[in-house]
Amino acid sequence: MNLRTVLATVLVVLLLVGAGVWFWRSYERVEETIELPRSGEAASNPLYVLKLALIKDGAKVKTRQRLLPDEHVLGARDTVLLLRDPRSLSPSDSQALLRFVGAGGHLIVRTPPPGELSASSEIPLLGALGVKFFPQRPVECVAMYVEKQDSHVEFCQGRRFLLMERAATPLHAWGAYETGYVFARLPQGRGSVDVIADLDFAVNAAGDEHAEAINDVPHLALVRQLLAPNYRAGTIHLIYAADMPSLWKLLFLRSWMAWAPLLLALLLWLWLRMQRFGPLLPAPASERRSLLEHIVASGEHAYRYGYGHLLHAAVRQAFLLRLRRRDPHAAALEGEPQAALLAERFKLAPADIRDALATPLARDHAAFRSRIATLIRLRNSL
Repeated sequence: MNLRTVLATVLVVLLLVGAGVWFWRSYERVEETIELPRSGEAASNPLYVLKLALIKDGAKVKTRQRLLPDEHVLGARDTVLLLRDPRSLSPSDSQALLRFVGAGGHLIVRTPPPGELSASSEIPLLGALGVKFFPQRPVECVAMYVEKQDSHVEFCQGRRFLLMERAATPLHAWGAYETGYVFARLPQGRGSVDVIADLDFAVNAAGDEHAEAINDVPHLALVRQLLAPNYRAGTIHLIYAADMPSLWKLLFLRSWMAWAPLLLALLLWLWLRMQRFGPLLPAPASERRSLLEHIVASGEHAYRYGYGHLLHAAVRQAFLLRLRRRDPHAAALEGEPQAALLAERFKLAPADIRDALATPLARDHAAFRSRIATLIRLRNSL
């Protein structure tokens, strides 16, 4: 190892050591917490945090997207919180819920979200309870006060309702006839039904800014009061509607890095393959005669100018070539032996075979046609 190599090695080592010392003195290792997007039930169940809080408090909780009364039997002291739009309930499910409440159950149902709504009779469950909807108004919140907490507002986007004369006298109500109710607890048989304008305070996935709305103290107090009638006396059934975006929307928003280049490649390929339109060209001239007409005309021309022996020779040669392939023994013979053998095979007179193989006289039209026809017939018979 020469001196130049040693110096270069020492210089590289010093540079690496200096870079390492500068890095460790200049940078500081810190821990950073990054919140990952929700997955599984936490992403699809808006009542997931409420479910965990109730389980931690010792309550029995079941969550699902549909009521399914045949698969999940409701007990006499159970509670059903229906986050789904009540318009999605079938008449049979509505009847099952009313029977469940009459036997001692507790039902919490929201009014439909803001939007077009023709009549309350379209909702069997609320119609049976004597609930009709208050005319939709601009945003109008309700003040809520919790001890040792700042003032709070709720039901800003909820649909208010009224109680018809045939409705039961509410045990508790929040609102007035003139402005509409946002909450009413109606007795039904041995149970009760809570009709409420909105349940956004109980969800955990209304948006990133409200992801932990259920953890607010006023919201917790309101949820606890809603669940009070049968709390811990039976199972709490949380029925929600999974609000999942469509597959096409997810692909459009999150997979553009894949489909955008593919779309550009497809458009480029179509552009390369598309037909280029130039000036109009005249149509190619079509042939005035068919191939068969040309052959007939050529044969007639040759025969007219005294070349009939060439036409006969060509037909005879075609017959002999096929005879050589099909019967080599007969093709190898000549003269009378060949004529006798062919006459025996084709059931003809030997003289006809000899005439057909012999060249006709010039201008003997009958003999030419007869010999050509005989040779073609013999060739086709092989």
